[in-house]
Amino acid sequence: MARSWERMVQRNSQQLNKQRKKQGKDTIHSANSTTKTSDVFKGRNIILPVALVALGVLYWIIGTLDQSGGSVFMHWLGVGLYLLLAAMLYFRRPFLKVERNRLSTIKFNRERWLPATDIEKITLSRSAVTIKYKGKRTTWMFSKLINRYDTAAMGERLQEFGKVNNIPVEQL
Repeated sequence: MARSWERMVQRNSQQLNKQRKKQGKDTIHSANSTTKTSDVFKGRNIILPVALVALGVLYWIIGTLDQSGGSVFMHWLGVGLYLLLAAMLYFRRPFLKVERNRLSTIKFNRERWLPATDIEKITLSRSAVTIKYKGKRTTWMFSKLINRYDTAAMGERLQEFGKVNNIPVEQL
């Protein structure tokens, strides 16, 4: 099917599913169907939130030891904002979504897509997965150490993705 046709079918099925949900009926193309549109592999940010909590605690210790009589409100606001930023980064989970002909992830607080035609190669190792762009120096790296991804499952799915889209997959 053409992509525009697929988008139109998807849009119409979403509208129909909303109507059916309001009526209390099962949705079409529900979760029990055998067609799977994408696989999502989620990680967890740990290192940066721990560093921010440590900075918040350090800022709190320095503020309590400081006897200059500065603003107590600003001191607690700074500590609170460090802890809030750490919580936001911890609970916003990074991901890799593998679809039929594209990959997507979150970078710099936006979802970024990478079509299969723009991928030069995929490198798999025990602790990391690297996806290299064509003609660019940038790469996407998904690490087991930093972001707690399940790199073994990601590797299996990316091998299938590489076979389907004729992308070289390199094992290290």
